[in-house]
Amino acid sequence: MENNNILIRAIFEILGSPKDHVEATMNLVLDKVKEIEGVEIKSSETYEAKEVEGKLWSTFSEVEFEVKDIELLMNICFNFMPSSIEIIEPGKLIEDAHKMSNFFNDLLGRLHKYDMLVKNLNAQNLIMQKELKDKKE
Repeated sequence: MENNNILIRAIFEILGSPKDHVEATMNLVLDKVKEIEGVEIKSSETYEAKEVEGKLWSTFSEVEFEVKDIELLMNICFNFMPSSIEIIEPGKLIEDAHKMSNFFNDLLGRLHKYDMLVKNLNAQNLIMQKELKDKKE
């Protein structure tokens, strides 16, 4: 491993339909990760899409790659949302407090955004249920 790079093993998953689209989308995701400056793909294995629920198809790729720093890894996680990551090397990470503060603030911002979306959807659902109940009476 070169310099202070971080070696990662990640799993990327795609669910959708039709099968060809799911497989093509996975290839597109992997191509986009490969294009990121500061990322070097070491190995990649993509599995054939399998039908999972009715007409939905699922595939996943196991990818081992190096990133130049933790900030780049965080951006990959936010932008591509792998289902899991494993930091293989180094065994210990020491990071700049400013970078980590930025990461946690980004994470919290996204969590608050998704929390608000869920609350809004729940409120809309309750309103629609009430309107439907009122129309039935």
